Amino acid sequence: MIFVRSALREFASGGTVVFIVLLTITFTTQLIRFLGWAAGGKVPADAVLTLLGFSAIGYLPLLLSITMYLSILLAMSRNYRDSEMVVWFSSGAGLPAWFKPVLLYALPVCVIVGVLSLSLTPWALRKSEEFRHQIEARDDVAAIAPGIFRESKQGDKVYFVEKLTSDLSQVSNVFMYSVQNQQQGVTVAQLGYVETKEDGDRYLVMLNGRRYEGVPGQADYRVIHFTRYAFRLEQSQAKEFFPSQKSTATFTLMQSETGRDKAELVWRFGLPLSTLALAFFAIPLSAVNPRTGRPFNLILAALLYFVYNNLINVAQSWVGQGRIGVVTALVGLNLCMAGICAFWISRRLTLRRLTRWTA
Repeated sequence: MIFVRSALREFASGGTVVFIVLLTITFTTQLIRFLGWAAGGKVPADAVLTLLGFSAIGYLPLLLSITMYLSILLAMSRNYRDSEMVVWFSSGAGLPAWFKPVLLYALPVCVIVGVLSLSLTPWALRKSEEFRHQIEARDDVAAIAPGIFRESKQGDKVYFVEKLTSDLSQVSNVFMYSVQNQQQGVTVAQLGYVETKEDGDRYLVMLNGRRYEGVPGQADYRVIHFTRYAFRLEQSQAKEFFPSQKSTATFTLMQSETGRDKAELVWRFGLPLSTLALAFFAIPLSAVNPRTGRPFNLILAALLYFVYNNLINVAQSWVGQGRIGVVTALVGLNLCMAGICAFWISRRLTLRRLTRWTA
């Protein structure tokens, strides 16, 4: 029992470090991505944290699966490297004694991965898609960001504002390029705001400015000075929102007969099953061979992980094409991997008995 507690403690401590590192890398890459969108005017700056939160929830099942795999692999590899396994095997205990702490550590993680994969992650992806759909449905002025040239959806106007108030009600130092009646015009104003009429039409009102109209290269420009200038904003046509397969609820997918919906179920159910299988794959992979060294084990472990994930993707593709069913894909793939894992562990035990290596 002392051994089990010690092993669980080492798995958990290593897993905490690995998870923090992976989560930091994921947060950083996603934050750079969303900040790039905000800088380009694709999303408002105040939407970055919301999108980042939804994205983090979406990556949690995969991060937890990798974390559990690496924590077991690194902890057991350290025991081999520090010759603690020599003492363990010399005391008469064998490699199967590690099955219990690995199972106790892996089962709760697999349950969490299953809950996230089947329920929370689709919900987060759906909320993210709905939020981005709302952003795309905004009118041109609502999408303006200070300090950025923003083109209208119709491509006939370009906006630029220097400053924007915190409540988004007023802008200052407005620049607008537009094409109206085959004439190009540039409008500049000190202040601007959006006004909504009783009939629901929205107007961009600019105060204390000038408008230049004419053809580039010709001298017959017309300059108009105004104290108040308003033009109607084209309302964006509301498009119906259709969630993707990844954001559809699991129960809805299970009732669907569409191949793509069934293929998505293979990934959602396959992720927690693969997490459990990878936990036991880490047991034979952690054995350090003195002739090859520890890096070989890590390379082999990474290769196995990518192969396993690619096999799940292949199974998804076959289910989507209607070549096999969901149950056949899940049971066949995971039974095959379980058989390979059992063979690998039995071979490790056989090699140890025959060669007396500290493998």
